[in-house]
Amino acid sequence: MNVTQPEKCCAFEALILDTLLPPVLILEFVFGLMGNFVALWMFMFHMDTWKPNSVYLTHLAVADSIVLFCLPFRADYYRRGKNWVHGDGPCRVLLFLLAANRAAGIFFLTAVAVDRYFKIVWPLSRINRMGLGYALWVSFGLWALIFLATGYLLADAHLFYNNNRTQCESFNICMGFSPLATWHNTFYIVQFFLPAVIVAFCTTRILWQLRSRTLDKRGKIKRAVRFVLAVALIFITCFCPSTVSRVAVWILQVWYHECRYFEEVNLVFYTTVCFTYFNSVLNPVVYYFSSPAFSGAFRKIVNKVLGRSSDRDPASSEGDISTVDGRRI
Repeated sequence: MNVTQPEKCCAFEALILDTLLPPVLILEFVFGLMGNFVALWMFMFHMDTWKPNSVYLTHLAVADSIVLFCLPFRADYYRRGKNWVHGDGPCRVLLFLLAANRAAGIFFLTAVAVDRYFKIVWPLSRINRMGLGYALWVSFGLWALIFLATGYLLADAHLFYNNNRTQCESFNICMGFSPLATWHNTFYIVQFFLPAVIVAFCTTRILWQLRSRTLDKRGKIKRAVRFVLAVALIFITCFCPSTVSRVAVWILQVWYHECRYFEEVNLVFYTTVCFTYFNSVLNPVVYYFSSPAFSGAFRKIVNKVLGRSSDRDPASSEGDISTVDGRRI
């Protein structure tokens, strides 16, 4: 086992995390896996019409499904009192997948928001005429960026001893300067704030564009509003708390150089990180509002499972966020 002991790094005992986080992580695993399994099944077998936002959401569902299988290992880690028993290699893979999933969740939700922005605010833009091939290239480009930004987690060991326990952490509070640690923290913060500004801009412009629409406000427009608000809500709920707490750590490091000053903010950070994983549970809500094709097919399946009969296509009765003022978007 490759175990390192960072110099002047802080390690804290947090019994409340060891008690609270395991059941929370398991619940996120169960409900997230159910929602994303249904979403992938719908995307693969029940989507008659594919659009760029469907491509982005499918990649998001794949990323969520992969990282969800990391949560039981993380829950076991906390159940043992932050003691990693699976070795150096699995620790590197786990931390890489957790970091990559956060980046994927943020980037692909941002791509969806930008796609909606162009189709609703600039419906005649040349970008809207680019097909699925363009969306695939954007997706591959985002995955390449994610790997370049987080792949270093696979290169270094992240294990160290503390009270006869082997901890597996990528966010250590160390007093010295480390280029990789600095980049890790910088990317963690920037990857939220920059996309958050883009999502906020797109959401504001979309809502402003739709506020004057009078066409079927309880159908097409209402669905579009719910869709963009769901994306914005996930950003605020899942990614903002852990980012703010990480910024607080940086601010404290400017003023203090003793571990006792960081114990409370460290507890807050690891608690709020659970909200980041919660995005895998909430993302299926975005899928549902993404298009009437998805929600209509989902309702058909639910009706079939429950033995209900439906005389009309649910998708046709809900309106389509893909049309604004009669224009197909």
